[in-house]
Parts: sequence; C-alpha cells; structure tokens
Amino acid sequence: MDSAHAYDSAMDSLPIRVLIAKPGLDGHDRGAKVVVKALRDAGMEVIYTGRHQKIASIVGIATDEDVDVVGLSVLSGAHEEYCRRVHEALAEAGLDDVVLVVGGTISEASRPVLEELGYLVYPTGAALAHIVAGIEEAVATRTANRI
Repeated sequence: MDSAHAYDSAMDSLPIRVLIAKPGLDGHDRGAKVVVKALRDAGMEVIYTGRHQKIASIVGIATDEDVDVVGLSVLSGAHEEYCRRVHEALAEAGLDDVVLVVGGTISEASRPVLEELGYLVYPTGAALAHIVAGIEEAVATRTANRI
C-alpha cells in the first residue's frame, strides 16, 4: 500500500471532530444538545462548549481540539453578527479550512448572507439526518480538496 493510500485509509477511519458552541448571551440550549446527541450517535466526536461563549473562546477551543467543524447555535437573532465574527476570527487563527455550520432561529433573508460566509445553514426544525448528512458531505469534500 503506498503512503497516499495509507493516508486516505487512516483519514477515512478517523471520526469527524465537531465543536458546537453557543455564542453570546443566548441561554436556550435544548436544540444544541439534541444536535450534539445526533452527531455523537452518527459516530462523530463532539465537544459542546455550553452557553455564553466568547468568540475568542470558541476559536481557542477549535484550535486546541483540532476540530473539522465549528457549529454555532443561535436563537437570539444575532446570527449574522456572530457568524461573521467567528468566521473572521477563525481565518485570523489560520483555521479557514474548517467546515462552518449554524443552526437556530434564522430568517430566510439571512440565509444567503450566512452561506456567502461559508456556513451550512440549518434553521430551527431541520431534520437531524439532514444535518448529519450535510456535515459528513462537507467534511468529505474538504478532505478530498486537501489531498
């Protein structure tokens, strides 16, 4: 087996590492916890930060944990601001290749803005299987583009 093939096989066997965070003062986290459980049930390693996270903390944890995905849960309506700030901070930290996901109370008008920043967007009520599949597909695409 050549080294490139061995690398591909090893990458295929590693679980996807996901960070789920609740930025700002949004205190409602039931949906985030449901998503965390669904991702874990799908075989992903998930780090859940809990509520009231600062942008710098989210980026620091993403760096320390070497995650593949950073997911934000925002119900407060401040999703565009938080997503923009997290996107910029991750890029400044050299983590501009992680998959970005946002879920919560997101208006249809905000969706194109968030997608332009590179986020997968899952409004409240999105099917868990759809979230899992979207993350798996995005990570697989990112991994294929690295090689």
